[in-house]
Amino acid sequence: MPPGGKSSLFVVFVAASAAVAGLLFGYDVAVVNGALTYVRSSFHLGSVATEFLTAIVFIGCAFGSILFGWVSDRYGRRVSLLSAGILFGMAALSASAAPQVTLLMAARFVAGIALGATLLVGPLYISEIAPASKRGMLVTLNQLLVVTGTLAGMIVAYEIAQHAPGSWRLMFLLGGLPAIALAVATTWIPESPRWLLQQGQRERAEAVLRKVATAAEVQTTMDEITRAIREETGTYRELLSKTVRKPLVIAVMLAIIQQITGVNTVMYYGNLIFQEHTGATALESFRMNVGVGAINFLFTIVGLLLVDRLGRRPLLLLGTGGMAASLIVFATFLNMPIGHTALVLIPVLSYVACFAFGLGVVVWVAMAELFPNRIRGRALSISNLALWIAVTVLMSTFLSLTRIFGAAGVFLGYAVICVLSFVYIFFQLPETKNRTLEEIENSWAKEKA
Repeated sequence: MPPGGKSSLFVVFVAASAAVAGLLFGYDVAVVNGALTYVRSSFHLGSVATEFLTAIVFIGCAFGSILFGWVSDRYGRRVSLLSAGILFGMAALSASAAPQVTLLMAARFVAGIALGATLLVGPLYISEIAPASKRGMLVTLNQLLVVTGTLAGMIVAYEIAQHAPGSWRLMFLLGGLPAIALAVATTWIPESPRWLLQQGQRERAEAVLRKVATAAEVQTTMDEITRAIREETGTYRELLSKTVRKPLVIAVMLAIIQQITGVNTVMYYGNLIFQEHTGATALESFRMNVGVGAINFLFTIVGLLLVDRLGRRPLLLLGTGGMAASLIVFATFLNMPIGHTALVLIPVLSYVACFAFGLGVVVWVAMAELFPNRIRGRALSISNLALWIAVTVLMSTFLSLTRIFGAAGVFLGYAVICVLSFVYIFFQLPETKNRTLEEIENSWAKEKA
């Protein structure tokens, strides 16, 4: 849509409704962080089994990103979001009732399929219905709901730890609530106008555009999208074409960078890290996690407010640089006999804050913007697959690596990765602020001309 597109209250409500998908992932993060200690005790799990239980959801996410990339292109964005909400609700119920660890792992795998779908389709849908001038902010609503769910889940976990210690089944069961909210939200939001035009449903697409853009802009936008669709093949083979190859590589690299810089080790293993490496008690570690969730929430809002003002590149560069510095300080503190958990928490909060306004917010925006419409679902499924593979490797190796190199050594390694990520973003990522999706597509074509 053109930069002057109308950002009406209707657009905001629609984007926020689709972004409810982020609540599922956010609450799930907090569930695992809070429940992991109790689950290990209930099923007598060692480090490797604990890593696998944590990582299996991301294996499911990888499957979900592949499956729902196709579903979203074939059946639409709304159907995909509705299906994911129902699937996650079933998985949450199954996990809460699992009598054996194998059944719990199976439920977590199914939950991962649903989560992979929501984090693929949610930002995709919002990017296709939002005006260009507000697209970055509206797409980041999905990430805002992710961190809202994380903070809410950490508060719930803390309350359960205080009043009903060991009730990990209740933590999983409550994850079904945002799934119900997502399913309800999909009953009233319109289908993506870009997807409708792709299916030849011009009248429906125009009706949606009239709700989100001024009358003068509707026809221009319709023509731009129609022209873009006509010029694209829309096959997986096109992902290897000269025009698409570079944005695909950039999107895949951003997806990998978001994960291998290590933030999810804090988000998922926070309780274990604080208890085993800072001397915090079980209840103190839950309180520290609430602090992490609060900082993550606040600085995601900062990123949301700045992504369309400062642009994508400045936030990513500031974020990765700040993460590297914070990790170096954290690793240094871990090697010192400080004896004060609050001091150790400071660099962790700084690390999470820099991730939140940088990689946490901007990666989802950038990945949704880089590709032509007809293959956007397929291209995003590839980049999301790379993301889930990266986080699976991260989560399935963290506890083992800390046994070999120590926690300080592992976090220093993540600091080095943050520095390398800064360099890659500086030299490779173009700025896409205030550019229509069609203008971004044309810039890749001109670059290869």
